[in-house]
Amino acid sequence: MTIQEPETAPDPVPLMGCPYKADPYPLYERMREAGPVHRVLFPSGVQAWLVTGYDAAHAALNDDRLGKNHDRGNDRWRARASIMPEPQHSQLQVHLLHQDPPQHTRMRRLVTDAFTPRRVESLRPRLKELADALVDALPETGPADLVAGFAAHFPFQVLAEVIGLPPELAARFDRDWGKVVQPVGPTDPGRPRYEARLHGLQSYIAEVVSHKRDHGDDDLLSRLVVARDGRELSQEELDSMIFQLLVAGQEPVTNQITTALIALLRHPAELARLRDTPELMPRAVDELLRYDSAFELTTWRFLAEDGDLHGTRVPAGDSVIVSLCAANRDPRRFPDPDTLDLDRTPNPHLAFGHGIHFCPGAALARAELQIALGTLLTRLPGLRLTIRDEGIEWIPAVLGRGTNRLPVGYDRRI
Repeated sequence: MTIQEPETAPDPVPLMGCPYKADPYPLYERMREAGPVHRVLFPSGVQAWLVTGYDAAHAALNDDRLGKNHDRGNDRWRARASIMPEPQHSQLQVHLLHQDPPQHTRMRRLVTDAFTPRRVESLRPRLKELADALVDALPETGPADLVAGFAAHFPFQVLAEVIGLPPELAARFDRDWGKVVQPVGPTDPGRPRYEARLHGLQSYIAEVVSHKRDHGDDDLLSRLVVARDGRELSQEELDSMIFQLLVAGQEPVTNQITTALIALLRHPAELARLRDTPELMPRAVDELLRYDSAFELTTWRFLAEDGDLHGTRVPAGDSVIVSLCAANRDPRRFPDPDTLDLDRTPNPHLAFGHGIHFCPGAALARAELQIALGTLLTRLPGLRLTIRDEGIEWIPAVLGRGTNRLPVGYDRRI
């Protein structure tokens, strides 16, 4: 195998702009065909190495050489990527997504019980109640915005139930705080608003911790506070884990509801089939996750030493990112990958990652998607888009896919 040295590599491929966000799959196809690893450029100016193709992605997600801790990043990466200012970066960025063993193992152990498949199954009736209540609040006949009226609220309501966020605090959570994970550079005109979001979220987390310390219960948030008080966690780890739960625990599900609905609305025959055959829902949800994942790209990984990554020499501390969406459309692993096939089996997609960083909330996310889609398709007959495809405004998030508005019509609300 010929190893391509960085100085001879072609110019980085820009991953930005409305056409790319609207449909990144043609670009990913060209990149897969050209090879498994590519230099790419993000809007923040960060250059990274993007892994495409199923086999390469699967290997990278399980590669012990690739660590997640930001301390591994070199000066080139840090100059552009560490946009969260201090002290917040040190206080809110030491969560599970940015940890390696043994710290990752210690911290993950504290959250897994809250998201077991058995517990998720026991919560299904309550989740259905939440979904029905949101649909009850929609207009009796369309039009409606299914983001503002449903997808922006359902995952957070579910999350609050699962982690033990009390209603009075849940009611005061500002969804706009979730945008702190969208890069805004130091010279960007939007920087002051970004920093205001950051301070607002940090104050909210402190209030959650204080409340749980005074009113602890048998829930995840209370157990994390107890772990901090028992010195199993540092204060920064506690705050970061709550930050991760509040942001990563709901916004990706909101986005996945929108990408799944858009896929079904573009395939009305499949939508009708799913509505009329509810037993198809579990398999259909996995196919919708594969077809257009809300987690488009993973977060950063780094080599501790210069090394070979599938035939490309990658310098130590450069960021390596895995394209989950590109892997999930690889024809070498999925026959007819650009076809939405609700009967697809097996379906070993990578929408939740793989290896030690496999999403601990995967079972909950699957249940949320099944309940959300089942409720909307059943109770809103004649569901259809009221804008043209090109009118869909995809969020400008670097790592994720979704839309902030989804205007639909329907015949009536059942």
